[in-house]
Amino acid sequence: MNTEHLAIRSVPTNIISGFLGVGKTSAILQLLKHKPKGERWAVLINEFGEIGVDGSLLEGQYTHAEGIFIREVPGGCMCCAAGLPMHIALNQLLAKAKPDRLLIEPTGLGHPKEVLQTLSAEHYQDVLSLHKTLTLVDARKLSDQRYTSHDTFNQQIAIADVVIGNKLDLYKEEEQSRLIAYVKQHGQTHAEVIFTQYGEIPLSALQGLTTTTPIPIHHHHHKTQTKPLVSELAIPACGFVKAMNEGEGFSSIGWRFSPKKVFNHKLLFSFLAGLRVERMKAVFITDAGVVGYNLTGDALTEIPLDDCLESKIEIISNGIDDTWELALMQCLQNPE
Repeated sequence: MNTEHLAIRSVPTNIISGFLGVGKTSAILQLLKHKPKGERWAVLINEFGEIGVDGSLLEGQYTHAEGIFIREVPGGCMCCAAGLPMHIALNQLLAKAKPDRLLIEPTGLGHPKEVLQTLSAEHYQDVLSLHKTLTLVDARKLSDQRYTSHDTFNQQIAIADVVIGNKLDLYKEEEQSRLIAYVKQHGQTHAEVIFTQYGEIPLSALQGLTTTTPIPIHHHHHKTQTKPLVSELAIPACGFVKAMNEGEGFSSIGWRFSPKKVFNHKLLFSFLAGLRVERMKAVFITDAGVVGYNLTGDALTEIPLDDCLESKIEIISNGIDDTWELALMQCLQNPE
């Protein structure tokens, strides 16, 4: 579908960026809670993993009737494969939602400069109005060289109009000033630094045009060819689909399960709480209802959801544990 045929113009568009586990999805949920009544908002989510969980987590809490429209692009940086997956998803989302505002959440391991460049392309110039780019940072990570030496982590700060020190309630006293100094060194001269907790960002932080000028950037992706999205494959007779991905120093593994598969809530929670990984997100149909899960280095959170089409889970870590699949299968209500 060509964006020239869309009956929309100059949609205020914000990139909500940040590294793994910093709270981007929680921040978007908070922003959606305060969406002006009567406005239609669209959210385009990119995930490093192949399965695609974030969209289900958000859709389980908001509906089109509330003026909120969600679309996701799983499987790595959304600008890969000449940006085709992103273009298709974005065009379809805009056509359906005709939004008053668009929020874009790139994967924490994506390439934010390329995303900004894609959104600035000629065929989007009349359709999108690029407003401030927000980057969430956990200031505690500034003492960890795995983050400060990671190009994507620094790119996210470099493109930000507003840097948000999230999880303030967990900081030591000196960590606020450390983030301010880091942004001064690695960020734009105009970048504003604000602090918050639980992803609570004021709507005012979204307002105003970005002053970031996209420049042509070329990089090598971990994917070199287009293939069918695992998130859209039919689930085979065995009752599940598994997919793996790797890049930027991390690996992911995920599963999609037939909606006929029901999980034992207690066993499932015990398994998820025992994971020691960089990131885990999931939605499950359990004997206690539909539940969403979010695991970071700080805590495992459990969210009751209204509904979901199927159970799915994505784990991102420094390495894959072959025992995870068996442990998941043992959580089934009626394992075969």
